[in-house]
Amino acid sequence: MRCVQLLTALLWIAGSLSPVSAQIHWKEVKSVEDFYQAYPERLKFMFDQINLDRKGLELVKKLHDQQNYVAASSALLDYYKKNGAVQKYRKPQPPKRSIRNAIADTILNNIFEIQNVKGKIPLLKNGHRDWNYKGPNNDLEWAWLSNRHSQLYAVFNAYMETGNPEYAEYADEFLRDFILKSWPYPATKTNNSVLVWRGLEVSFRAKKWSEIFYTSLGINYFNPATQLMILTSLAEHAHYNRHFHSKKGNWLTMEISALATVAAYFPEYKKSAQWMNYAIDQMFASMKKQIYPDGIQTELASHYHNVSLQNFELFHDLCREVGKKLPLEYEETLIKMFDYTAKNMRPDGSRVLNNDSDRGNEIDNNRNIILNALKKFDNPTWEYIATNGKSGTKPSQSSFFFPWAGQLVSRSDFDTQAHWSFFDVGPWGTGHQHQDKLHLSITAFGTDFLVDSGRFAYQGSVADQFRTYAKSSAAHNLVLIDDKNQNPGPTEVKAALDKTHYTIQPDYDYAFGKFDDFENLSGNAQHTRAVFYLRNGFWLVADKIKTDRPRNVKFLWHWHPEVTIKKEEKSIIGTHKKGKLSLISLSDQNFEISEIKGQLEPSVQGWYSPEYNLYSPNSMTQFSTHIDTDQYFLWLMVPESDNSAPLAIDKVDYHGDHLTLEFTRNGKNKRLVLPFEDATKVDLN
Repeated sequence: MRCVQLLTALLWIAGSLSPVSAQIHWKEVKSVEDFYQAYPERLKFMFDQINLDRKGLELVKKLHDQQNYVAASSALLDYYKKNGAVQKYRKPQPPKRSIRNAIADTILNNIFEIQNVKGKIPLLKNGHRDWNYKGPNNDLEWAWLSNRHSQLYAVFNAYMETGNPEYAEYADEFLRDFILKSWPYPATKTNNSVLVWRGLEVSFRAKKWSEIFYTSLGINYFNPATQLMILTSLAEHAHYNRHFHSKKGNWLTMEISALATVAAYFPEYKKSAQWMNYAIDQMFASMKKQIYPDGIQTELASHYHNVSLQNFELFHDLCREVGKKLPLEYEETLIKMFDYTAKNMRPDGSRVLNNDSDRGNEIDNNRNIILNALKKFDNPTWEYIATNGKSGTKPSQSSFFFPWAGQLVSRSDFDTQAHWSFFDVGPWGTGHQHQDKLHLSITAFGTDFLVDSGRFAYQGSVADQFRTYAKSSAAHNLVLIDDKNQNPGPTEVKAALDKTHYTIQPDYDYAFGKFDDFENLSGNAQHTRAVFYLRNGFWLVADKIKTDRPRNVKFLWHWHPEVTIKKEEKSIIGTHKKGKLSLISLSDQNFEISEIKGQLEPSVQGWYSPEYNLYSPNSMTQFSTHIDTDQYFLWLMVPESDNSAPLAIDKVDYHGDHLTLEFTRNGKNKRLVLPFEDATKVDLN
């Protein structure tokens, strides 16, 4: 097998070698004649990839067999203009106008914004842009994402919206610059130091270029040489994604969906049918490995769940377009994935900030994903969630537990001001993990109160400073035992949690989890956490620390940067202009309560990152104490606004495996039996 792959690679490299013309500068390669004069072997290589016996290519084949490559190339482009394929990308050329677009104008100056960081691409002596530029923070991630061509896509779309020729001309030159500079295609699996030919970047470009190619056929400002270069390079992109794709996870999903894109939209390539059949086998097998029965991608990061979902969806749509039938289970699983995206949605439409995820913004959010999904799948409960109850059918319950992922999403309702929380008792995940088991996030009145600290960045100066912190238990709402973080693992589970771990009732939600593996901890210790949410009322967090020796314990609570905190005797009041959240210790312990905000030394603490490369100081309140033996702790979180019902805690009693709490709310007395480890024993009366 390795010998066959090596031979294949050598053949592709031989066909990819491009003699450099001494008579024509790359910027002047615009016509078919220019392309043939400057890169004759590339043009011949392109024809080698195309099935010239395909119906409609008769003239192209005749001219090619006569070795009239210039005329054959013109005939090929004429075939694509007239064959009527891929209608969704064929758009009329907009009328010529001088309207400006601020984002596109920035890109015209070769200033690219990648994950919220702007950098000016240097120009090399030969006029090419430096596609290996890592941005102002010397960030590999910046270079990789730059080579996915979101900036090209932005300028191209700006042209279609404004009709300003400057944007089309820039996009045309951008493509010629990149494609010519990227040759020769290596035809081998590259490592992460190869910034242009890495699998993810190859996959993103293949999808964007496919769309641009068909739209450009009706645009006078796109040169024929550029279109021929796209056809030449797309064959190489497909070859890479076919032979050197990742073997698992969301990388495989993205790369194989790109292979399918080229196969579906360019059936003229000799291997398109093989590529599509291979893609179907790989995608379905990958879906079965990646997706838990409750519809969640095994990395257990909401961001990468959506990435996988959108690529599985793209593949589903491509197969429909070309009449390829997928197994029924494929669509059923896809619907489950959408269901999770709908049900973990915050009241403002954004997603869970967990593991390596971003919270999401006005465009990149769960709401938009679900509203688009509703165009294909009729699900009125998704519509109700995504529209905050303005349309659709209200789900039969407000909260949801996902037993394979071990995630409890609690809500009071589905309106914009609803209570919302996320509690994690599941496995570590198969990728992009944080050491955050038993973390709790809380939102109310349209704002976040208790937060996960976020992912910050993967590479570069931001990552150098914050990456270790972002992944650590110290960046989450957890307990540190003798200042130790959680150890990683387990990565995934083979069975769902049973009904003793969770319950969702009309009036309340409950779930518990436990963890007992801490980094370099002497002896043995176990943390058990149970979370109880009273619908439209409050959260109770019951912590049990089991230990074989005396310990120092620190309970960490991270607040959103827009929340101001006030420390009282055994509580913290977090206030936002939309409301407040009181965090109260109901335990007998004497705590040393401290606030840490924006700390870099001796260790990083008190920082929050809602999106990649964006971060700011936030308040972390720490409750520290010493225990000699097993100990119980109870925390009350009460969201309060002008309309909140009065609440009084009357009595708390601790028992071996549970506690009882008596409280008065709205003038009514209630008694709660709250177990540490058994959902079947919760009792509220």
